[in-house]
Amino acid sequence: MTKANPASKFLLARILDRVFPKVPDFFQMLTEQTLKVAHTVNLLVEYMEHNDPTVAEALKQNVHEADLIKVRNLHELNDAFSTPIDREDIYRAIVALDDIVMYCKTTVHEMDVLAVTSDQFMRDISHCIKEGVDALSKGYAKLGTSPASAAADADAARKAERHAEKKYRFALSTLFEGSDYVNMFKRREIYRHLTNAAHHMAQCANTLHDIVVKIS
Repeated sequence: MTKANPASKFLLARILDRVFPKVPDFFQMLTEQTLKVAHTVNLLVEYMEHNDPTVAEALKQNVHEADLIKVRNLHELNDAFSTPIDREDIYRAIVALDDIVMYCKTTVHEMDVLAVTSDQFMRDISHCIKEGVDALSKGYAKLGTSPASAAADADAARKAERHAEKKYRFALSTLFEGSDYVNMFKRREIYRHLTNAAHHMAQCANTLHDIVVKIS
């Protein structure tokens, strides 16, 4: 019996790849992205606690790394012949996760530009974001093994967003009791960026829940 030469094996592999293309592990890819987002948010919390410029620089570098993961995930999604879950849900998750990262970056950047240091409201809201993103990390990591249990993590992330929104409204009501209007509007911008991050966190939680409903 003659053995196939390497060139024939390579050609056969190419043909099989075209007929039966491999499906990327989107569950693992989303898990990796959520973990990177969680690290970004951890740096945001640390910055709010200490106002340390080196932490701000670390956050900016982490945002760059998160962007590379986002681009890779979108590229894999665009090229995938098939997906284990709804293609639109994967896209929504990728984009919402990236939006969280972008608002973390915008928050720190504008604090620097506006010469604003963190206050207790910013620290409280950032902790809510951390709580929600940590829940998302747990939830997306479960999709490949025990998707039904990820529903509780989606609920936890949405609950964290509601807490962030309450803290935002209380922060505004307290902020506008004073007369330093320049400081008021500067801080209001920072509060808004933080709550925008929380809002996209909730969108990502909604997508996680949609995925759970469809595959459980």
